Order: sequence, then structure tokens, then C-alpha cells
Amino acid sequence: MHILPQFIFAVLLAVAAYFIFRSVSRIRFNILLGKSYEPSSSIPERWMNMTLTALGQRKMFKKPLPAILHIFVYLGFLIVNVEMLEIGLDGLLGTHRLFAAPLGSFYTFIINVFEFFAVAVIIACVIFLIRRNIVHVKRFIGKEMTQWPRLDANLILIFEICLMIAFLTMNAGDKLLQGQNDHYIATGNFMFSSLLASLLSGLSAPTLFVLERSAWWFHIVGVMFFANYVFYNSKHLHIFFAFLNTYYARLTPQGKVDNMPSVTKEVQLMLGMTPTDNTPADPSTPMRFGAKDVQDLSWKNLMDAYSCTECGRCTEQCPANLTGKLLSPRKIMMDTRDRLEEVGNNIRLHGKDHQDDKSLFNYISEEEILACTTCNACVEACPVQISPVEIIVQMRRYKVMEESKAPGSWNAMFSNIENNFAPWKFSPSDRFNWSDKL
Repeated sequence: MHILPQFIFAVLLAVAAYFIFRSVSRIRFNILLGKSYEPSSSIPERWMNMTLTALGQRKMFKKPLPAILHIFVYLGFLIVNVEMLEIGLDGLLGTHRLFAAPLGSFYTFIINVFEFFAVAVIIACVIFLIRRNIVHVKRFIGKEMTQWPRLDANLILIFEICLMIAFLTMNAGDKLLQGQNDHYIATGNFMFSSLLASLLSGLSAPTLFVLERSAWWFHIVGVMFFANYVFYNSKHLHIFFAFLNTYYARLTPQGKVDNMPSVTKEVQLMLGMTPTDNTPADPSTPMRFGAKDVQDLSWKNLMDAYSCTECGRCTEQCPANLTGKLLSPRKIMMDTRDRLEEVGNNIRLHGKDHQDDKSLFNYISEEEILACTTCNACVEACPVQISPVEIIVQMRRYKVMEESKAPGSWNAMFSNIENNFAPWKFSPSDRFNWSDKL
């Protein structure tokens, strides 16, 4: 019977790992549906960018108060869960506080640090819940923020509070049982759980044992459930994807728009130049200008969709959105992710040739993509360097070059550029007539 808890723990750990592996495989499969992408920056530049932006969260500090609260939640999530190593080994080996004896007084210091961050996480999450549900911060509201996105954010915050309370309760029960049970060895005083222990001191030893074990199991099983929930269907994937996304982020000037290699090659041939890209076209793959569906975007664009935190900073800064237009950069990323999940599920169920007669334009309207000024304010505001502009530009290219559905004013501008080498309807020879009056 003594090995039964170890057996149950091992089974739960294996099941959790299996479902996480399935979710990671699904997401990886979906992302790789995109076209190739090669970062233009060097590897040292990418490591530096990831360290400063994802680990250091430098862009978060444009809003100091949310940044400080977020850094506590972020560090608390990373630091407190370091203890999962000890809990995991205890669960598998049937031990209790495996590292306490070898580390001695340093163990007490470490757990005190963990408890400080656990309390900080609780306070920060409570403030975040108030901001979302009582203060109603404007950027958390929008037509794309339907019932599920709002519920998802609240569930994660509540669950993190519960996990931290379980951690503190486990330590408090452990402290009171020391000296009453040989299984509970002396660990020294823990600052915050000792305060909670004073409230529980009137309980009997059997009740404390049940309380401590219940909190222990809730904490470890809760973390397993949390990880599966995040990978299965939550915006909190950014906990993991922020690092990948910033590592592969485009570090060239944001205003630079990438040319289409196929168009560049045709122009170079028309001008009698040697094409810079002499790679022969793949006859099995029809050439398409721009993006009609998610498979026409790069895998980096698709990873952007999974990295989106739905924080609304992009939409808050978008000049088109601020002037009442339909465009919301956050919605662009959420719609891309929803369509990608749909396409991926269809391929897994029906095969790669399955067509559902839908495209990304069933999610994102023509009015939205035409409203974008390509100012890149959304990219600058994003804490993890997502680029909704790249998706919008690719979709506009498809509408203009494949379907010839540019607005009339755009067509006039295109004609002027083609004939007069400028957006205005003036002959190049008349361009300096204004100087005649000087």
C-alpha cells in the first residue's frame, strides 16, 4: 500500500506528459503548414533580443504599473515552479522534502524566496482580476473579446491564485506536523506560511495531515492540469512562445516591407537584368501573389498567432482603430489562430487535399485589411514583437494582384506610378514647373 501513492503519481505524470506531447505536436504541425522563413539577423543578435524582450520584458515597461505586476506573476510562475523538481521526485520516490537535509539552512532561504513570490503572484493576480472585471480597462474590451477570451483570462488568474494558496497551505501544514510525525523533518521557519500556520494551529494532527497532503496533491496535479490547459486552448501559450517568437523576430527597420521574390524576378527580367533569385519554380506548386489562406503565410506569421497574449496594446495604439475603423490588430492575430486551428484539424481528419471552401477572408474582412496604414504602431506596441502588418499586407496583395479588387483611388495611384513614376497625375517633365515662379 505504501507504493500506491507513488504509482498514482507516476500514472498522472505520464498521462499529463502524453497530452502535453499531443498538444505540442498539434501546434507544431499547424505552424509548419506555413511557408519558409529565414531571419535576417545574426544568431547573437537574436539571442540578445530574446534575452531583453522575452526574459527582460523591456517592452512591457512602457506601462510601468502593469509591467511590475506582470513581472511578479512571471517570476513567480518560473521561480515557484522550480520546487516542482523536488515535489516530482518526492512523488516518484515516496520521499518528503528530498532537498531539505542536503541543503540545510539554504533550503529554508530558498523556500522563503518561493513564498515571497507566491504571495506576490496572489496580490498581482487579484489586481489583474479587478482591472479586468471591475475597472474594465478599455484595451481588454473589443468586439473580438467575446465570452471565451474573457473567461480564459479570468480562469488562468484564478487558477494561479489557487495554486499559490495550495503551496502556502502545504508549507503551513508541514510546519505544524514537524515533530508530530517522523515523516515531516525540520525545515526552519518560513515567513509567510508561518502566519497561515498560526491560523491552523488548533487543528488535530490527523486533520493537518489530510490538509497538507490535499494541498500537496492539489498543487502538483494543478500544475499538470495548468500545463495541459495552456497548451490545449489558451492565450497563455505566450508563456512559452514569447521566447521563440522574439528569437525569430524580424530585427530590420519596421517600415521596410519585404518584396515578393516572384515579382522581383519578373521585374528584373523585364528590365533586362539578371535575376537575383535563379531558383527554378516548383511546377507542382501554383504560384500565388499574397495570402488567401494560412498556408500562404510564413511559419513565423503562424507562430505570431500562437504567441498573441490578447493584451490589446496593439489595438490600443492603432490609428485606424482609434478613428473608429473596423480594424483591430489583435483580432487579426486571433482570427489567424482560429483559422489555422480549423485548417490543421481538417487536414488531420480528412487529409492534406481536403478543401472546406473557406479561407482567411471568411474571418478577416476586406474592410479591415484596407483600413491599415502600415504604420507599424501595433508592432512597436507588442510585448513579444508580433507583426499583424505582415499578415495584412499579404492579404492585401492577394486581393489586389490575384482578384484585382483594389479600391478605385488605389487603382488611380497605381496607374500614376506606372505612367508618371509618382502617385500624382503629373508628367515627369512637368514636375518642377512650380520653380518657374521663383
